[in-house]
Amino acid sequence: MTEQKYAIGMIGLGVMGRNLMLNMADHGVSVNGYDTNLSKVQELGHLMAEGQLIHATQDLKEFVHDLSTPRAIILLVPAGHVVDDVIHGLIPYLETGDLIIDMGNSLFKDTDLRAKSLASKGFLYMGVGVSGGEDGARRGPSLMPGGPLEAYERMKTTFEAVAAHVDGNPCVTYLGPGSAGHYVKMVHNGIEYGLMALIAETYDLMKRGLNLSDDELSTIYGEWNDGELNSFLIEITSRIFCQMDNLSGKRLIDLILDEAKQKGTGMWTSQDAMDSQVPVPVIDAAVAMRNLSVYRNERQTISQIFKVQTLPLEGDRKEILAQLKEALYASMIITYAQGMALLHTASKGYGYHLNLEDVARIWRGGCIIRAAVLEDIQAAFHAYPDLPNLLIDRNLSQIILARQGDLRAVVNLAVNLGLPTPCLMASLAYFDAYRSAWLPANLIQAQRDDFGAHTYEREDAKGVFHTHWE
Repeated sequence: MTEQKYAIGMIGLGVMGRNLMLNMADHGVSVNGYDTNLSKVQELGHLMAEGQLIHATQDLKEFVHDLSTPRAIILLVPAGHVVDDVIHGLIPYLETGDLIIDMGNSLFKDTDLRAKSLASKGFLYMGVGVSGGEDGARRGPSLMPGGPLEAYERMKTTFEAVAAHVDGNPCVTYLGPGSAGHYVKMVHNGIEYGLMALIAETYDLMKRGLNLSDDELSTIYGEWNDGELNSFLIEITSRIFCQMDNLSGKRLIDLILDEAKQKGTGMWTSQDAMDSQVPVPVIDAAVAMRNLSVYRNERQTISQIFKVQTLPLEGDRKEILAQLKEALYASMIITYAQGMALLHTASKGYGYHLNLEDVARIWRGGCIIRAAVLEDIQAAFHAYPDLPNLLIDRNLSQIILARQGDLRAVVNLAVNLGLPTPCLMASLAYFDAYRSAWLPANLIQAQRDDFGAHTYEREDAKGVFHTHWE
């Protein structure tokens, strides 16, 4: 009797790993799972008994032995030292040419180090970004693979089968060498931070500014999702306001603590953007506001000191809602523009050779930031593959120009109401700064030269200059 060999190995049988295994099995790919948690292994027992293309074990040696060679092993474990611990445990059982695929949210710099170390031992290593949450893993995520091209070619058929599809095309493609996949996923998550914060700010303006009920909020976001704002995040936002709490019978949204922690990918995006000298102020503000939300006790104390009072709203409610919708749309495009500008610069700096049209294409389905506007973004990069910033694109720039008045009106409204909208404000400030032919940086250079002899350049002559300021 022929011994059973499985095509893919899956280490980490949590929600994501388990659902991706089921997704693969649905497409005829046999998968062998491994987890140190017995209950997670046992959860797959009934599927194993039914003769599905799935197996699971707690024995690492058995797990590796039962994979067809050359092996392909996916890791879906928490980022950080856990990934290194798993790799260290695997190495004694591997053979030259085996492939390890990290599908967690690992920092791209860690991915580069691991790839280099494993290559020296004769193993292949890929960093693959996965977006779509648990439902995406089960039904079809957006996949962002990077690493050796030969490794991608080995996995291409499986990746294309399990990925989400839009217009018949899989939401996956080879992105580039090294850590390209994890870098693109990091920026995806940075954009996600920005979009979520922008939506939350519109919620605040409508809840505290317009005093709208949960039912009204659900209806408004639902109507917005039927138009140009159509996106996964707007869609789920509309649903969230209708969710009842089983314990209290109240709307769940009104019982959730106003603290939003972060796992690191948004922060990493901001950090690398600063290292790359690419401004992403909407993402920066979103990260900062998540951090600020955690200081809940301090916020409650200081609100009593400053006696925060929202001023009565003046103006036509229907007009304000229309302005809010247009302001959100413009700000969302500006957030995508910042993320894509970072990818444009990083692609050259890190040698990824990214095709940003492909990035926009694979984000159209499966992932958290999927949205109708990605069609326009894909078209922009199709027309101009080396586009440094989406605000230069004629179509997208016209969309923002037509809505800049609405964005200004909404920011002004927020200021007058005393409601915090740092991401909407950052969107407007970025737009005004980026389109400005002159910025007051000459004064900064003069100050730097005065106190630190940092030198400056001149408008009327080439070279570097220093002045002994009096």
